[in-house]
Amino acid sequence: MEGVHVVLMDKYFLAIDIGASSGRHILGHLEKGRIILEEIYRFSNGMDDRSGTLVWDTERLFSEIISGLKKCKDLGKIPASVGVDTWGVDFVLLDKDGAMIGPAVGYRDHRTDNMDVEVSKIISEKDLYKRTGIQKAIYNTIYQLMALKTKSPELLERADSMLMMPDYFHYRLSGRKVQEYSEATTTQLVDPNTRDWDFDLIDMLGFPKGIFQEILMPGTCIGRLTDEVKEAVGYDCDVVLPPTHDTASAVMAIPTTEDNVCYISSGTWSLMGVEQDVPNCSDLSHTKNFTNEGGFGGSITYLTNIMGLWMIQSVRNSLAPDMGYGELCDMASAETISSIVDCQDDAFLAPEDMTEAIKKACRDSGQEVPESLPALAAVVYHSLAKCYADKLKEIEELTGRTYEKINIIGGGSNAKWLNELTAEYTGVPVHAGPGEATALGNILCQMLEKDIFSDLREARKCVADSSDIRIFD
Repeated sequence: MEGVHVVLMDKYFLAIDIGASSGRHILGHLEKGRIILEEIYRFSNGMDDRSGTLVWDTERLFSEIISGLKKCKDLGKIPASVGVDTWGVDFVLLDKDGAMIGPAVGYRDHRTDNMDVEVSKIISEKDLYKRTGIQKAIYNTIYQLMALKTKSPELLERADSMLMMPDYFHYRLSGRKVQEYSEATTTQLVDPNTRDWDFDLIDMLGFPKGIFQEILMPGTCIGRLTDEVKEAVGYDCDVVLPPTHDTASAVMAIPTTEDNVCYISSGTWSLMGVEQDVPNCSDLSHTKNFTNEGGFGGSITYLTNIMGLWMIQSVRNSLAPDMGYGELCDMASAETISSIVDCQDDAFLAPEDMTEAIKKACRDSGQEVPESLPALAAVVYHSLAKCYADKLKEIEELTGRTYEKINIIGGGSNAKWLNELTAEYTGVPVHAGPGEATALGNILCQMLEKDIFSDLREARKCVADSSDIRIFD
């Protein structure tokens, strides 16, 4: 590989990683056997309130994508390929001319309230889980589509196609409409065994089958930049599908060659789980609320959603928006409060005031109520670590395996005290890093498409060699 690395050290790959609060353009290349990442562009993101509806500004986001692509030209580092990853479940509708129909409504919007009742009139939650293996979350695409069918059927009737958010941006870049596998599974409309749309289910629900595009696996090159984009950015490159669901991209970057791995992708959400070859759609898995989402190579990222650092972000943004998260974590570690709240309670999904929601949960359960920002953060950190420990036991019960370490990847891997608490509560060592796991996984997939690595195991070994992994036990 050393000779290959020398030849390819100037071949760049661009990951456009768009999260719920910000987006980044990160270039990656190989240099002396290590993957070097360089953030070249960053922009803000968030849902806009338009007349009471929470929406994504897709035009602004695409203009930011173009601005970051231009930055590559300014730096003289033209990527061989580009791929976009985002969060899951949200989508756009397009008419036959490719124009958007209505806004791109965000997953925290309340249009899905009670849509689970409407879906359950057609198929029970238990049977829906058996068919899809996806855990129930009121913001899942299935409930968003039911909201459209129930409240705005004229929009669905006009629609020629539906594209998930990253698929829409790939369409704007390449001109090709496809659905990438990992993101498609977040719709709760994919058969986890065939890895394709469950069109019988879609028929039952009364959704128009024609709007669903061909599902392709991550690592597929879907073409080159359109003439319009080429003219705007000043160069051409391949458009390669990474695992477009950010969780699946992050899981690609687990820095180990071991098969028996438990991971936590830690960020706005904490996604805790394991990789599997086949789905687990059992009644027990349904009861424990685990999900069978798609991963690289058609794998199953078997995991559970935990509210995650969204709770920390919310209280910090409300009380001390200029405070760094590292500073807040250090301050929280000096607190003595040990109250615990349920991180998976819907009360924390989109409260008007996260601080009051946490205080109320402590008050209602008879625990000490946090009064300062560090105390609030301490409650969240303790609660997350306790939740991780509970979920580890459930994962071991569901898989029949014992996990002797936890790999924490993503931005939350930098929260030193949370890592210490996680090791303490779970009783197993925590291996923390890399922090840029999502962008790194996106880039790994593009590198694999260009045969720079022979397989994912070799790519992950390179991640381990390239990253500063901290161990807490």
